[in-house]
Amino acid sequence: MVAEELNITKAAKRLGYTQPTITLQIQSLEKELKHTLLTRVGKKTLLTAAGKKLKDHVDSLFIFIDKIEKDMEELHGPSGILTIAASEYYCTQHLSPIVKAYLEIYPTVKISLLPLNSVHAIKSVRDHVADIAIIANECNDNDISKTFLEEEKAFLVASSRISKERSFQEILREDTFISYDYHCSFSNIIEQYFKKAEFQPQSTIMVGGSDEMIKRAVLNGTGYAILGQNAIENEIQDGSIRILQHVSESIITSAINLKVRSDEPNILTFNEFLQTAWPVSNNLSEKLN
Repeated sequence: MVAEELNITKAAKRLGYTQPTITLQIQSLEKELKHTLLTRVGKKTLLTAAGKKLKDHVDSLFIFIDKIEKDMEELHGPSGILTIAASEYYCTQHLSPIVKAYLEIYPTVKISLLPLNSVHAIKSVRDHVADIAIIANECNDNDISKTFLEEEKAFLVASSRISKERSFQEILREDTFISYDYHCSFSNIIEQYFKKAEFQPQSTIMVGGSDEMIKRAVLNGTGYAILGQNAIENEIQDGSIRILQHVSESIITSAINLKVRSDEPNILTFNEFLQTAWPVSNNLSEKLN
C-alpha cells in the first residue's frame, strides 16, 4: 500500500493503522532485507531500485495467493456465476427445467442463459463470454471439450394444409423454402440435403435462427422447411405438420467448453448433470420407424 500511495500517512489511513505503526513496519522490513526501500527527493517519496524490485515480487505473490484462495474455495463445490449459451429453443424447452433442478442441488451457483445460435455460442465459449454452450453443430477443435447429449432426426416438412392433395415434387417446385440465417446450426444439414437431392429451392425466405419462428412460418403455410424432430413432435402427432422426406443428416446436440476449464466445479458438475437430465424423446422416433 505504501508503494502504491508513495505516502506513508495516506497508506496508514487506507489500512486503518497509525502512521508510526506503518513506519516501524517498513523499517523492520528494510532491516530484514538489508535494503532501503523508500527514499525522499524533496517532498516526494520514491521507491528505490530495491523497493521497485520488491513491489514486482509482491504483486506476483498476491496474484499467486489469490489463485490459492480460489483453488481452496473451489474445493467447497460449485459457486458463483455459470453462463450457458444456447439457442432460444434449447433455453426455453430444455434448459429451464434442467437449470431449476441443478440449482436445487447447487443453490450457491447463479446461472445466466445466453440465447445464441450454435455458431455464435461456440464463439462465446472461445471468448470466455460463456462457460458452456449447447450446440447443434460440428465443433471438433482440439481445445474444445465436447459432451454428447442427443442425436436427433431432421425432416423436410410442410403444413398439412398446403401439402394436402399435392405431390412432393409440386411442393418443391411451387412453394418457398423457409430457411434459418447463414450462421445457424442447421446450415450444413440444409446444404448437404439439397446437394444430395440435386435440387435447389425456387425461392427462399430467411426468418432468422429460431426453431419456433421457422415452425410458425410452416404452420402458417408460408412454405416448407427442414426442422428437428423435437421442435415439431406435437405437430406431427396432431397432424398439423406433414413429413415430406427424412433428412439423412442427423442433428447432434452437444455441450462444449474449453478443455482447460473442464475441471472447474461449475462446468464439471453441470456437464455431469446434463448427461442424466437432458430430455431425449424417443416416442416420435419409434412411431416413425
